[in-house]
Amino acid sequence: MRASGERAQETRALVVHAYNQPEAIAGQGTCGREFDLQVPDLDTVLVAAGGGGFIAGIAAWFRGKARVIAIEPEQCCCLWSAFQKGEPVNAAVGGIAADSLGASRVGELAWGICREFVDHVILVSDDSIRESQRWLWRELRIIAEPGGATAFAALLSGAYHFSPSERVGVLVCGANADLHNGTF
Repeated sequence: MRASGERAQETRALVVHAYNQPEAIAGQGTCGREFDLQVPDLDTVLVAAGGGGFIAGIAAWFRGKARVIAIEPEQCCCLWSAFQKGEPVNAAVGGIAADSLGASRVGELAWGICREFVDHVILVSDDSIRESQRWLWRELRIIAEPGGATAFAALLSGAYHFSPSERVGVLVCGANADLHNGTF
């Protein structure tokens, strides 16, 4: 963050924080709006979380209309750590989804929204994320990066238990995948 701030000063560029700025969180919340427009009667939305901005935006859109549940990799779990401690804390960053979900601390603005509107956080293993990637490719021909397949991993692995009548939306995104690493 320091390097980007210095570069912004040098070039007079606008600094936009990925997950701890009101405009970024509001912009990311438009995904929640899209879900709501496409499937207006969702009961639950599963969203992968990193620094918290994306899920905060989605949770702020739903504001309790649907349960929003954060899914984090076991090795990148700053939001889970914040829920455990009751406040943002530093968390270790590692594993296959670290490039997209590897924030070491949830953003303060995002935390305020998540604390109020995110139901809870579920952790998933790297193995379940890889299996989610494989399943998405094999069954749907969707290429999802590890972070983008994380929310689906909770459903596929059984880490999230749904009721038969529950309408669950799962956010799958990100095609920044290495197709040569044997995942697919």
